[in-house]
Amino acid sequence: MKRKLIAAIGIAGMMVSVAACGGDSDDGGKKAGADGYAGETLTVWVMDGSSPDQWQKDVAAEFESKTKAKVKFEVQTWNGIQQKLTTALSEENPPDVFEIGNTQTPAYAKTGGLADLADLKSTLGQDWSESLNESAVFDGKQYAAPWFVVNRVVVYNKKVWADAGIKDTPKTRDEFYDDLKTIGEKTDAEPIYLPGQNWYHFVGLAIGEGAELVKKDGDKYVSNLADPKVAAAMETYKKFQSLSKAPKDKDEATPQQGEVFAKGNVGAFIGMGWEAGIAIEANPAIEKDLGYFTIPGETADKPEGVFLGGSNLAVAAGSKKQDLAKEFLKIALSDKNEGALAKANGVIPNKDALQSNLKGNAAAEAAAPAAAGGGTTPLIPEWAAVENPPNPVKTYMTAVLNGKSPAEAAEQVEEEFNKRLSQEQ
Repeated sequence: MKRKLIAAIGIAGMMVSVAACGGDSDDGGKKAGADGYAGETLTVWVMDGSSPDQWQKDVAAEFESKTKAKVKFEVQTWNGIQQKLTTALSEENPPDVFEIGNTQTPAYAKTGGLADLADLKSTLGQDWSESLNESAVFDGKQYAAPWFVVNRVVVYNKKVWADAGIKDTPKTRDEFYDDLKTIGEKTDAEPIYLPGQNWYHFVGLAIGEGAELVKKDGDKYVSNLADPKVAAAMETYKKFQSLSKAPKDKDEATPQQGEVFAKGNVGAFIGMGWEAGIAIEANPAIEKDLGYFTIPGETADKPEGVFLGGSNLAVAAGSKKQDLAKEFLKIALSDKNEGALAKANGVIPNKDALQSNLKGNAAAEAAAPAAAGGGTTPLIPEWAAVENPPNPVKTYMTAVLNGKSPAEAAEQVEEEFNKRLSQEQ
């Protein structure tokens, strides 16, 4: 899967109101009969890198065979997609089906741009993974269908670990920390490269603690960074970051942590599987030493919490081909086609039972165990503004790493955090 897809996952922009046009399920005045939907063409927007050409061809062939209608895939780029989609959903002929970032879904649902898919959930999605489906629900209604997610793993250098005398990968958080300390004591390598603002990993730690980054105060959302559970997540982050030489005020892309790891003198980093590709591109010789394991949690029976970034599939409320759009979703999200996508792209499928399709993909196999206990940033439309730079969560993290208590750091960013949640900027 292309880097641009992962980089864009979870980044939601400011939304303008979508005035959904039409919405009647008239399918152009046609109903499925002996000739199905012959003469109809369904427009489907997918993002660059999300679905391989062969997957699209196979789904299109099955769709056309079943419905007698055509499907037209239109590939979009993440850059500028939010404004483009917002505009399209307000026009008379929006795309009928479209891919949407999982954390973006609530904003579009709130504006009225998404069709209710409750009937699809009851027939097709009874065994969708709860952690994946959470982002497709807004105000208790099913406004999208979960498609796939990805999450972070530990990418490690097997040679560095062997040089430190470590034979097995750790199964608990404490074992992980102890192994990294051993690397620091017995080798010249940096135990872990963990920049101070790898904030999606911090979000995962907060999820693991059962923490919420926002809370309701009357009829509005406000910062919840002062919560002891958030503080506990930050203390865990600080403990591991103390073993790293990475800057405390930069994220994992500044510089690219895969490029740092490529030099061969770093024990591990926490990132997406595709980031190993950056290391290989920078230093092909390191490929033989690459390994992956699930981020260990507090106990061996439960992996660390992770942020789930991914995509949902939705139907435009203004589409005049509602029934046909749902027929497409039934095919695209079938076990066969969902499994094929997981196998081709190494992404976590929307059903736990389909994870067998990841066999042989080491990074995906390491990511899969944590998916069930993963989560996202707050699934509220107001969250989008929080991520705009300078992200106050990143500021909070750096403040703690530079010596402030979590409570002091939370107080430092609270005003800006709340201003963004109220969109008073």
